[in-house]
Amino acid sequence: MSEDLIDPVTLAVLKGRLEQIADEMDATLYRSAFNPIIAEAHDACHGIYDASTGDTLVQGKSGLPVFVGAMAFAVRAAIRVAKETVGMQAGDIWLFNDPYEGGTHANDFKLVMPVYEDGQLVCFIASAAHWHDVGGAVPGNYNPAATECWQEAVQIPPVRIVKSGRMCEDVLAILKANTRLPNSLWGDLNGQLAALELGHARLQALFKAQGLQTVLNALAALRSRAKRMMHAQVAEIPDGHYAFEDLLDNDGVNDEPLTIALDMTVSGEHLTLDFSRTSPHCAGPVNISEATAVAACYVALKHLFPQVPANAGVLDAVIFVMPPGRMITAQHPRPVGGYTETILRMIDVIFSAMAKADPKRAMGQAYGTINALSIAGHRSDEARKGQRWVMFSFFGGGHGAHASGDGLSHGNAPISTATIPPLEILEAAYPVRFTQWALRPDSGGNGQYRGGLGAIYEIELLETSAQAFIFGERGKSAPKGIAGGGEGALNVFSYSQGGQVRRPPMVSKMVGIELKQGDRVRLETPGGGGYGQANKRTAEAVTYDTTNGYVAPGEKA
Repeated sequence: MSEDLIDPVTLAVLKGRLEQIADEMDATLYRSAFNPIIAEAHDACHGIYDASTGDTLVQGKSGLPVFVGAMAFAVRAAIRVAKETVGMQAGDIWLFNDPYEGGTHANDFKLVMPVYEDGQLVCFIASAAHWHDVGGAVPGNYNPAATECWQEAVQIPPVRIVKSGRMCEDVLAILKANTRLPNSLWGDLNGQLAALELGHARLQALFKAQGLQTVLNALAALRSRAKRMMHAQVAEIPDGHYAFEDLLDNDGVNDEPLTIALDMTVSGEHLTLDFSRTSPHCAGPVNISEATAVAACYVALKHLFPQVPANAGVLDAVIFVMPPGRMITAQHPRPVGGYTETILRMIDVIFSAMAKADPKRAMGQAYGTINALSIAGHRSDEARKGQRWVMFSFFGGGHGAHASGDGLSHGNAPISTATIPPLEILEAAYPVRFTQWALRPDSGGNGQYRGGLGAIYEIELLETSAQAFIFGERGKSAPKGIAGGGEGALNVFSYSQGGQVRRPPMVSKMVGIELKQGDRVRLETPGGGGYGQANKRTAEAVTYDTTNGYVAPGEKA
């Protein structure tokens, strides 16, 4: 649809109003969720989606970026299943966690709600959020030893959780029966339902205030603008073929490296991302679905082209080549629970390939792992004896340096706008104590601009016993610098048992680590890659680094 159908001022006003609606949905869920991964870390997303295609029209600014790219696939799945079965009507809300249809992994539950006006299906609104525990072999569901999806979590295809405005109690009962933490699940589900109800009310009010057709014209114009801007941005990159490949440590089952390879071609305003040389699907849970792979590319492109509006127009301007049978095009029932590690490596290779074409646009690789850590057990105090507890969290590291300066220290992964849960929240919720939470010296890659520092986390168990599970990466292959910048430090995970320090046989992944009271787990996360030659770093910057302990005296800053 032509932008001529709507004037620029009205378009700007409606863009702000629509984004505000998505932001309000985000805020509603964050305030009401029971699970700290949602309430504190903001591992969730809301948006508005096309009525016929399911494509992303508007996203919330604080939502998880990787969800934004994947949610279009989720909405399409809900549309297809509804059409094939019972149809869709006003007041319905569809729920599922199928990672092959809607992307990411089974912890991420998607809720899709149609929005009608005067009997016409106008758009969809949708919510995605990371539920704390949904069955499977490992509490918290990050199972690095999984070889099929059923070992990761319960599998829920698209089903109605709300029918014509009324809760489907049978579906709810199935959900509650397949979690170690039913109260958390119930609270998170209610938070998502409340967010959708608010979004629906806000959209209806906007339709009445501005007119339905005016709003639809604005949505079409925003997508068209994003596609045009993306083409213009690509046209600024020198034509050519740019290749880069990087490694995952292993798949958690077989201790062999896996390759994520990109061949990027720029021709005028056209960009092709070809991942054909990527390793075949593997036994362990670092496979991802094609929907998730496309979402990862979307996140990387938004980092590289930040001026382009965040909607489906970004993807309209890009050609993706992802052949079947690769670890990035996995299908049911291959395990996909560790999707975060693979999409982070996809983002890494896109950054590094772009650095060959235009280093000033790119940045060094970030730390490249969320270090998903679960510690789980049962309460021993009289008031809560036998009660199950599951602490799940992810942990930060350093971001890559860039042409304008040093990388961010102790940030969250590039797939996320989420925050790292504060130690005070984790200590209040679970029987653990953080004995160290600090920046990790000498972990950022050297260069004209230094990579951001990783972090050191050490956690002591206060309960009588528990089990720990770690799902990480970058234990063997460090984050890369660009334009001559150095590598960040490797990821190091260790744990103490009876005073003896041990490390996982597969370096970054392990299940069933037995802990007793006083035992500790320790994460030393990677820093980001550097930018430019180290001999170009200013004397003032070197002094600042050593004075503040970022770099040890005598080391390259």
